Amino acid sequence: MIVGIDIRRLALAGLLALLAACTTAKIEDTQPPPSSGATNEAAPGFENVAPGSEEDFILNVGRRVFFTKGSADLDSVARATLDAQAAWLQKYPNWLIKLQGFADDGGSDSGQVALSRKRAETVMAYLAAGGVASSRMWAKGYGKDREVRDCPQKACQVQNRRVVSNLRNERDT
Repeated sequence: MIVGIDIRRLALAGLLALLAACTTAKIEDTQPPPSSGATNEAAPGFENVAPGSEEDFILNVGRRVFFTKGSADLDSVARATLDAQAAWLQKYPNWLIKLQGFADDGGSDSGQVALSRKRAETVMAYLAAGGVASSRMWAKGYGKDREVRDCPQKACQVQNRRVVSNLRNERDT
């Protein structure tokens, strides 16, 4: 029996020694290296995004706003995104903007198109109130066409209840 206890103690001592060898680094040792001085360093692959470009709009402003089921009301997150869009569009007046509304809320196809169009028109009205000329914008509702995700989960479906702000050089349909 003494041998069994000694083997367990030996195994425990080995395990403790192994754990002691795996100590974590000090917090200061895990910090990223100092910055090169730039305060807004771009992610790898996006270093050369030109200000005022479509990429700039997508990466630095955001082009999607989302809605709750059956609603065309803007929440605080959507308003913050649209405020940033309005400021960017005022700074770069050469761009036109097509507002594409989408729905995934149940009901008839015509009802989905109407709701998606209402969402796009709500976004257009908000941007116009934020100083973007109405002549630079137009809205279109697509209903359930062009779903981001086809899924039964609520958290997934919300991705389809959106308006996407697409920059254009000229007006299209």
